[in-house]
Amino acid sequence: MNKIVFDIETSNIFQEVGSNNPADLSISVVGIYEYEKDKYSTFLVEEFAELWPIFEDADMLITFNGDHFDIPLLNKYYSGDLGKIKSLDVLKEMQKVAGRRMKLDQIAEGTLGTNKSGHGLDAIKWWRDGDVEKVKKYCLDDVRITKDVYEYALKNNKLIFKEGGNLNEVKLDTSDWETLPSPTSLNHTLPF
Repeated sequence: MNKIVFDIETSNIFQEVGSNNPADLSISVVGIYEYEKDKYSTFLVEEFAELWPIFEDADMLITFNGDHFDIPLLNKYYSGDLGKIKSLDVLKEMQKVAGRRMKLDQIAEGTLGTNKSGHGLDAIKWWRDGDVEKVKKYCLDDVRITKDVYEYALKNNKLIFKEGGNLNEVKLDTSDWETLPSPTSLNHTLPF
């Protein structure tokens, strides 16, 4: 199965665009991990022509809050529909069971004993300061954490999040996470 883990950093925030619609924001960096190639990469907007074939060849996209944020935002730049590719949103899976949203940092700390290397607002500041490499590194750090959390959940059928010094275990049914729709129901993402 060709799986892609990805994350997006933006160059602005909702308050600046006067909207809560992710598609109203602008992308600074997209970070990906390709399972088939065991490879991490980053892409700036001007490099998206190299990114699209990777996504078009994917069987599954793995994200944290991607169904709500990353996929709609990236679709703004894409001539097809990335929503046609199977998506596994780790936050959505946690929210279904826990009944609430939580931060990737809480899950990383509880499950992996590690923390994120920064905050999305830091990435925007670094971008505006011209420190593109720092934004790329931060984005790939989030991709690595999302990948590790995803793999932990698949292996253990649970994730743990830390809140107020307490560790909270969330049991997950991962049995269909890597089940693909039948080939007859797959749609091409690019219009033909």
